[in-house]
Amino acid sequence: MLTILQTPFYITGAINERGFFMAENTIQSIERAADVLELFLGTATELSVKEISDALGLSKSTVHGIIKTLEIRSYLKQNPENSKYGLGLKVFELGNVMSKHLDIRDISKKPIQALVDQVNETVHLAVYNQGEVVYVEKIEVPHTIQISSQVGKQAKLYCTGVGKAVLAFLNDDEIERILAKTELIKYTENTHTDLADIYQDLRQIRKQLYSIDDEEIEQGLFCVAAPIFDFNGRVTGAISCSVPEMRITEEKLPIIVESVRRCGLQISTLLGLNVELLAKYTDKSIYSMYLDQNG
Repeated sequence: MLTILQTPFYITGAINERGFFMAENTIQSIERAADVLELFLGTATELSVKEISDALGLSKSTVHGIIKTLEIRSYLKQNPENSKYGLGLKVFELGNVMSKHLDIRDISKKPIQALVDQVNETVHLAVYNQGEVVYVEKIEVPHTIQISSQVGKQAKLYCTGVGKAVLAFLNDDEIERILAKTELIKYTENTHTDLADIYQDLRQIRKQLYSIDDEEIEQGLFCVAAPIFDFNGRVTGAISCSVPEMRITEEKLPIIVESVRRCGLQISTLLGLNVELLAKYTDKSIYSMYLDQNG
């Protein structure tokens, strides 16, 4: 028997033959139904009865009964073309209800403060909504030179750290639509206004899960930003660290990049993201450091 402390309660149970922890006083059929649904937390969008059976170590007849019940309640749906099952509308309805109760500012407070303590520089939190990125949180540090930004201000999507960190992870049609209606102003010598350069930058950001604004919006200002994703794997905002150019060194930059990227992943998981969904953007090695830390 195992005893797990979850203050102020004790939960007792045991590891079953399939390697899952089974708490005492639970209903086995509900445990198994939850196991079926949790198979879709990975990259699989559809699974056959056999695939579910093999993954859970259950007989096909048992699995069939579970998935038929879930299908009737709209938690699963069957694809008539291949007879496989995927998540149903009820799951998305529940997810949307949950997301409405998640305040990204409240959820981000501890990770943001930890980031500020690590890098000792100004940190911004920005959210994306209908084609716009807006700063919703800013934590400054007592340096002589301050960053001229403010909560409630919109960020340019094509030439700021948070803007590019969001823009890169929108679908291609939305990126094209946004850039088509955006006046590409050259704020500094480093501002990219050529679409080919912007798209190349966005492709690189997707691969590395962070963006850099090297004096693109303001002379003398350097910024590293990372995207924040919701439980569906959709980009919902960004976290950034802004530093006067004079304080950026070869030793400090890698520390800031890793700290910002880790903070973005941490906030994303607090919003319900399964980081395996990021495999569609980048190689697993990019986010495996977070998996290694958190299991």
